[in-house]
Amino acid sequence: MKLDSKTVANLKLGDKSDQIFFDDALPGFGYRLRRGAGGKINKSWIAQYRRAGGTRRRLIGNANIIGLEAARAAAKKILAAVALGQDPQQDRVDRRAKDQHSMRSVVLEYLDAKKNAVRPRTLVETGRYLSTGTYFKPLHSMPIDAIKRKDIATRLVAITREHGSITAARARASLSAFFSWVLQMGYVEQNPVIGAVQPEDSKGRERVLSDTELAAVWRACGDDDYGRIIRLLILTGARRAEIGGLRFSELDPDAGTWTLPGERAKNGRTHTLPLPAVAWDIIAAVPHRAHRDQLFGARAAEGFTDWALKLELDDRLQGKMAGSWTVHDIRRTVATRMADLGIQPHIIEQVLNHQGGHKRGVAGIYNRSSYEREVRTALATWADHVRVLVDGGERKILQLPKAAS
Repeated sequence: MKLDSKTVANLKLGDKSDQIFFDDALPGFGYRLRRGAGGKINKSWIAQYRRAGGTRRRLIGNANIIGLEAARAAAKKILAAVALGQDPQQDRVDRRAKDQHSMRSVVLEYLDAKKNAVRPRTLVETGRYLSTGTYFKPLHSMPIDAIKRKDIATRLVAITREHGSITAARARASLSAFFSWVLQMGYVEQNPVIGAVQPEDSKGRERVLSDTELAAVWRACGDDDYGRIIRLLILTGARRAEIGGLRFSELDPDAGTWTLPGERAKNGRTHTLPLPAVAWDIIAAVPHRAHRDQLFGARAAEGFTDWALKLELDDRLQGKMAGSWTVHDIRRTVATRMADLGIQPHIIEQVLNHQGGHKRGVAGIYNRSSYEREVRTALATWADHVRVLVDGGERKILQLPKAAS
């Protein structure tokens, strides 16, 4: 028979539970009736063909949704592909299998494979770039072989806009290394990062904010998570992610200290800082939400992630900054201005959790001091300096004498 609206309407399943009625005008194109649960008759269009000594059947779609002519046109494309040596049904099966390998699932395989191949801190940084929702989240649900250079370029442009070119360059490097491994594993046929936009990498920034600029940044901070984070960065010289991921369980109000665990520190070393009173005032203003240890951020497990809010801070700072600046410039500024106040270099390194010359090599093996008293004094001196810059008045803590040159 030729399948047309009249013949299709008159086709019945009868006593059978499953039957296909083929079109004589287009061999391989069929109308299928199948009895389902509760006696319901399911109607669908199919294309059937032979391949590799067997019969293949490709579902076109539900006959209640797809009309006859649209189904016939689809069947022609499928059967034409078969005539050209393709296997559309096997292609669909293969595609379904590939779709199970999303970027998220393959990233987990990659990180597991690299556990014993790279340093722990490198693994943490790689995971931060590839698996958190901060950088490549729109790609996580995509099949790994469906990710194209355009998709990656779009994300790199967004990361550059939201986090800066240095972060984007490092995220790109992590992604490229990941896709090189994916290529070796046979998930893809080429590395889509190759040829994608290349953000400008670090050139060893030297930007140090002036006292006027630092005070302007402090005053421009809002009474929100981002504003509190920036002010705590100014007071401690810590890294952005360290304060953004700050947890209540890391704080000891009785001792007046914050202990950064090694797994969150860039160098992998646990670091304890005695916080000045003004830092505790900022922390006290943060609501302690039930069942959530992080001070900042709404839902992300790693804490605060909305770093694009710097754009709003920049808007409030228009005309008050001499050129562009980054949040990391605050850390460099704290170190430089502490030195200007006469604080010894090895104490500044201790504040910043750096493994400097005084603790490198043999010296570090024997010198295990945390300089707790000196660090406490240094941070109190620095906090007092910031207070004077912001509010004016005289210093309550005397400036330390500068080291002899």
